[in-house]
Amino acid sequence: MKLSDFDYSLPESFIAQDPADPRDSCKLMVFDTSRGVVEHRIFRDILDYFGDGDVLVLNRSKVLKARILIELDGKKCEVFLLKQIDCDLYRCLVKPGKMFPKNKKLFVNDDLSIEIVDVEEDGVRIIKFITNKDIEDFGVAPFPPYIKFSHSSLSQYQTVYAKEKGSVASPTAGLHFTEDLLGKIVERGVSVEKVLLHVGLGTFLPVRTENISDHVMHSEMYELEGETAERLTVAKNEHKRIIAVGTTSVRVLETSFLNDRFRPCSGETDIFIYPGYKWKVVDSLLTNFHLPKSSLVMLVASFLENKGVKNGSKKILELYEIAKKENYKFYSFGDAMLII
Repeated sequence: MKLSDFDYSLPESFIAQDPADPRDSCKLMVFDTSRGVVEHRIFRDILDYFGDGDVLVLNRSKVLKARILIELDGKKCEVFLLKQIDCDLYRCLVKPGKMFPKNKKLFVNDDLSIEIVDVEEDGVRIIKFITNKDIEDFGVAPFPPYIKFSHSSLSQYQTVYAKEKGSVASPTAGLHFTEDLLGKIVERGVSVEKVLLHVGLGTFLPVRTENISDHVMHSEMYELEGETAERLTVAKNEHKRIIAVGTTSVRVLETSFLNDRFRPCSGETDIFIYPGYKWKVVDSLLTNFHLPKSSLVMLVASFLENKGVKNGSKKILELYEIAKKENYKFYSFGDAMLII
């Protein structure tokens, strides 16, 4: 398939700059694949689509203050944390790159110096931070570049169930849940399970190869704990519906299901899901509206085909056009879509 198959036009007016308040008041598009029907609801109405025995899977990863703004030789620079390698060593994106040559040691202020240990082929820097403080003391919320006018705080960019720090972008499909709504979901008889995937380059790096099968995903750290794996295996064997919240939860579930069961595991996953992928376990998907030509929109297109929809790449773009006509908001702080 071609990258252009996943392209669409989106005026800036559709890009959400702040989240809905309260969180569960955003719009929800529901696409019933068995009937080919689209419904327009409010997110808290998602209760109407859950039933006793369903399993809702959330990503418990928490966002770091990953964006560090500094001044070097009178020039404004940025260091963006991608992944921690050691206690003071990180993989980072930087700009402008010419300010961060290999082996250079840079004095930032009295509390922070940095050393460029290595420069990888794709421009990613391995940086040693020399400081007595927590590296997050120097960082700010890592809002994506298309969020230009936000009045939001980092707490609004976290899910209410976020626990373990490590993501450099939010698993945004989960932003719409409130504690109250999750409580009502449990009262409905739905089991809530939590997995872990720290969002990194694998999730948000653009696809640049025209033949999408040539795209290489960056790996991201994930974990599925033993008791969770056991409960998910039982649910799968009992044919209970597994509902993944976001593409990150999908990647954990599809990576960890081997030989007809979920395996407790942790490590790195570089799974790339696009049309043609043979899905194993996910029955329904809650997701946001994603950037053109991204691996995320490809994953959703693949899921549509898994649900029996012909030509998923065409259908996802049709659904996005419906969303635009109904004035849905797109991207990280935007509205949600439930595919059942």
